[in-house]
Amino acid sequence: MAKRVSALDATIRALGATMGEWNDMDVPFSYPSDPDDELDAVRDAVGMWDTSALKKLRVKGRDALRVVDHLATRDMTKIYVGKSAYTPVLKDDGHFCDDAYIYRLGEDDFIMVHGAGQGMERLMESAKGKNASVALDDDLHMISVQGPKSIELLDPHSAPRLRDLKFCHHRNAKVFGIDMMVSRTGFSGERGYELFVDRAHAPEVWAQLMKHGKPLGLMPVSFAGIDKVHVESSLLFYGAEATEENTPWEARCDWAVSESKGDFRGKKALFALKGKEKVLLCGIVAAHDGAVDVGASLGAGGKKVGHVVSAAYSRRLKKSLAMVHVAPPQAAEGTRLSVEGETVRCAATIVPTPFVDPRRTRLHAA
Repeated sequence: MAKRVSALDATIRALGATMGEWNDMDVPFSYPSDPDDELDAVRDAVGMWDTSALKKLRVKGRDALRVVDHLATRDMTKIYVGKSAYTPVLKDDGHFCDDAYIYRLGEDDFIMVHGAGQGMERLMESAKGKNASVALDDDLHMISVQGPKSIELLDPHSAPRLRDLKFCHHRNAKVFGIDMMVSRTGFSGERGYELFVDRAHAPEVWAQLMKHGKPLGLMPVSFAGIDKVHVESSLLFYGAEATEENTPWEARCDWAVSESKGDFRGKKALFALKGKEKVLLCGIVAAHDGAVDVGASLGAGGKKVGHVVSAAYSRRLKKSLAMVHVAPPQAAEGTRLSVEGETVRCAATIVPTPFVDPRRTRLHAA
């Protein structure tokens, strides 16, 4: 039984959701709707989901910046008030143990949001002996509103308006007359916003979004729909594209690692592993009419060279897509591979990612 309960639990169950546990909270694994229709809503209109299962940690105090900067592979001194940054979270051996977004609310005030890994434990370790407090805030809920029409849904009901809010920036606002923090972030590859709202107001915010979003084509999105979105947009999900066996170099997160900043957890080990990658994260298109098996082996020249870490059939692209870990010699675009799983055997080809919107122009749209 889940230990944490979202304020939106009853609302989501009333939509006919089939629930399952993730990160100690029951979440909608599926709705009565087709996950492909949910994905289309995110791509063409607006999709909405409860992301309150993510853990929100408040870091406050004179040494708050030192704490988050020790945890993050990014240079957090460059993240000013009103901005956020994605970061891998590493063990001392330079391998992933989680990933997170860190939001700077004030000079000595941060929120770190992470999933089902060890982010909270590592953050608390980084805070030891420093003048800073770290506290889990389960009363702070998150509603994700994603898609090209998300701004049409939110902007008329927000004060101040949100259209000028840039990617990875956030501000305090009243939306539907309710105080919240609005961040232009989200797990979709599309223009989108995450609403940080108090538990007491989350059901009303959800209801208003449903009411005003319906004419725009809004759909609630399940984990099944989110998984399709994640594969199409080639987004990193800790536990799939990155695990405790992987370094940021292997997950192609070089852009999220600052070599020039001071010390951070796992830095020495991480840079000692650079150039020694056992696998690289790549995308494939498989010659198959459905999703290939997660965990399926990848072969080349009669040898196993990798495996599938996430997969989905894209109705929009009419292609079987997968994110894979493959040995560096086979990671070049155009490389032909064999796929062998419990239910499928087929050929596949390494292709560029993201599979949709390769320049991520939708994500950064003005």
